[in-house]
Amino acid sequence: MTTLSALKTRRAALALSSLVFLACAHARTDVADPDADRAAMKASGPTAATCPKEVPSGTRCFTGADGAGAYYWIAIPQGWQRSTGVLVMHAHGGPETGPPKLARSEADLKRWAVTVEAGHAWAGSTYRRGGYGVTMAAEDTERLRQIFVRHFGQPRRTLLHGQSYGGAVASIGAELYAPAPGKPSPYDGVLLTSGVLGGGDSAYTFRLDLRAVYQAVCRNHPKPDEPQYPLWMGLPKDSSLTRAQLAERIKECTGAGTPRAQRTAEQNARMAAIVGAVKIPERSLVGHMNWATWLFQDLTGQRLGGRNPFGNVGVFYPGQVDGKPLDAQVPRYAADPQAQGALAVDSRPAGRTRLPTLTLHAMDDPTAFVELEGVYRAQREAGGTADQLVQVFADEHEHSYLSDTEYVAMFDAMLAWIDNGEKPTPQALARRCETLQPRWNTDGKNGCHIRPDWKPQPLAARVPAR
Repeated sequence: MTTLSALKTRRAALALSSLVFLACAHARTDVADPDADRAAMKASGPTAATCPKEVPSGTRCFTGADGAGAYYWIAIPQGWQRSTGVLVMHAHGGPETGPPKLARSEADLKRWAVTVEAGHAWAGSTYRRGGYGVTMAAEDTERLRQIFVRHFGQPRRTLLHGQSYGGAVASIGAELYAPAPGKPSPYDGVLLTSGVLGGGDSAYTFRLDLRAVYQAVCRNHPKPDEPQYPLWMGLPKDSSLTRAQLAERIKECTGAGTPRAQRTAEQNARMAAIVGAVKIPERSLVGHMNWATWLFQDLTGQRLGGRNPFGNVGVFYPGQVDGKPLDAQVPRYAADPQAQGALAVDSRPAGRTRLPTLTLHAMDDPTAFVELEGVYRAQREAGGTADQLVQVFADEHEHSYLSDTEYVAMFDAMLAWIDNGEKPTPQALARRCETLQPRWNTDGKNGCHIRPDWKPQPLAARVPAR
């Protein structure tokens, strides 16, 4: 069981993290983005808005600002009543590095319109600022839940759903707002899909490997005639490099985005060296390089005071480049322990929540490695709460969205667990998904791909331990 003293310790650490980890971030955002400053001064209650065409007709939609800098969308399906209804609080992926924009939350509502179609209310925050900050985003999600309750009433059940980076947000939110003696949780259950789980160190270290290996192979990020910098910085503060320019550099070196048959032999060799050493699919190279550039710039420069949380000293990188061992040509960096600690306090779960938790992850997720699920399970085991965790895997190859039918099956299974004590098994979830197909797989593209007996390898099989 989660003890009150353990929760107080966790919350005290998180409060300290907010001072250490986020203070410079708020200062930087206020200076760089006056609009975010104005948004933080103006809270607006939910205002009726025209629903996106993707949600069912009869849905009532609302937008607003939470008073801390975040914007939000709320969607309530026709006939929804708080006494019988379910609210799904959605924690979105990313994080994006620009200022918060209402369009971001609208895009999430469009993508997860299946939630509303299934009869549940939906609410999603943009978070109060761009950039990294898992605890901050969990707080923003909870703030929006409170706004919903003030204006529309307390729902019968409230589910916390985190997708991608939002999986990290929801896993921390589940602990921040876990049940405690005399204080029930505002959430009844947690759904984590395609989750960036286990903490920022587990989830992002491989991107330092990628930057280091890429530079050893391609030597164009930075180019020899550009200012040199430690790659864990992502980019220098005053860099004007654009995503289009970086994509062109990657294409020039590896042929990324073109069929192998249309690349030169040298490009194919370089691509093979990079993905062989870092173990990512070719199709995700540009995306991961973007994260390892602009998100690293935000994380290390804006959130960690110019300190490095990632290291690759002692890591072996297989393969060759220019006829020489790759390992001997890769730049090395040692992690700063204080930066590691701040990142861990902000983003690494302790496993201390008794909230029922159900995860779904594509076996071939190209962005958030499926092996991160094992890291999260170990954290729940360490926290003594693994009995409240069910992990399910699907034979899919995407990250940003899985199957409509699978999402609905997860909602239904979670509610049966909460309401009736029917803890799902992967086998039971697969069966439930199959029974839902006639309604939800009408286009033949949203079927059930759950593999009940499949288990991922340890993360060390993909990302070398250090």
